[in-house]
Amino acid sequence: MDVAAWLHGLGLGHYEQAFRANDIDAEVLVDLTAEDLVGLGVTSIGHRRKLLAAIAALRVGSVPATTPSVEAPAAAGTALPLPGAERRQVTVMFVDLVGSTALSARLDPEEMRKVLRAYQDTVAGEISRYEGHVAKFMGDGVLAYFGWPIAHEDDAERAARAGLAVTRSVVALRSPDGQTLAARIGIATGLVVIGDLVGSGEALERDVIGETPNLAARLQALAEPGQVVIAESTYRLLGRLFDVEDPGRRRLAGFGEPLRVLRVLGQSAAEDRFEALHGMGLVPLVGREQELALLLDRWERVGDGEGQVVLLSGEPGIGKSRLVRALRERLARETARTRRWLCPG
Repeated sequence: MDVAAWLHGLGLGHYEQAFRANDIDAEVLVDLTAEDLVGLGVTSIGHRRKLLAAIAALRVGSVPATTPSVEAPAAAGTALPLPGAERRQVTVMFVDLVGSTALSARLDPEEMRKVLRAYQDTVAGEISRYEGHVAKFMGDGVLAYFGWPIAHEDDAERAARAGLAVTRSVVALRSPDGQTLAARIGIATGLVVIGDLVGSGEALERDVIGETPNLAARLQALAEPGQVVIAESTYRLLGRLFDVEDPGRRRLAGFGEPLRVLRVLGQSAAEDRFEALHGMGLVPLVGREQELALLLDRWERVGDGEGQVVLLSGEPGIGKSRLVRALRERLARETARTRRWLCPG
């Protein structure tokens, strides 16, 4: 296992020199402790937690979702410790460094290598922050999945936020000759079959089959520097969480009919994430009569002068926000004044 590639896949490549200077190889890596990381100069609590979680995953024989398989291939004759081939809905992101060909013509190869490393670290770091999976570095290109090997209910949203974060972070980078760097990004969502091992040795990687990666790549080519372009399939999952620009339908190579494409401009001003995602398209509340009755009972006790606090908790997607919405609708019929406080993100 290449420890340097592992660090870069986590978006923590700037610690590579410290790990090399202290002879941290794959065997030593799995035994590192929080105290060891402090000794290596990892003073950031967030970075230590990320490294410790990734090290724990290595101990149990798994690979963290941020480690790109092409950069850290398994040893010959062994399988990558990721899930086998499976059918998944995945949001695919293609990131491209704008003007890299012209940049490589001007710079010394060693200087260009440093530029690409800084760019790749930046992109991988933002993708990691939103729990995406960096599947492959392709020179100036980065391929990432949201929804595999770890799935979240909001993978499309995570991809959009990561895309915006990547464009902001890359533009802060400079080449040795002072040029500002820029990235363009394409994002698409759809069903794929992912996980088959293809290639061998250093070329070993996980294959993904379906039109979604091709669509994301075509959308990336449409994007201007600093833009995030998404497919309609992704847009439908975002609701009104983001402000978008709709330039209409475009013909894309390899796709028969013109496809609707949209540019993500930024996060919308919507205060309520639930409202932004669902708006007026709500289905009737079903199977929550007991919970709603309990909340209304607590409200009645408040009316009798007994202060009440209710904690509503549960797994994502089971209807907590919908239940609160139903309570608010019922209280709107009474002389009740409500206040809402929302957590960011």
